[in-house]
Amino acid sequence: MGEARRDPGASRGEQIQAAEHEAAKRRILELAEAERIPVEETTRAVSDRRWRRGQR
Repeated sequence: MGEARRDPGASRGEQIQAAEHEAAKRRILELAEAERIPVEETTRAVSDRRWRRGQR
């Protein structure tokens, strides 16, 4: 029945893992934000008619 009680070392390892997971998530979000293209940039694209003319 001792299985229900956790080893203090295991919970410490889980805390460290959770903290590392949080930090990794933050880094990914920061990278995504840095690479994000503002809406103004995407709407400044070449008009459809001009783009199609170049396709022929």
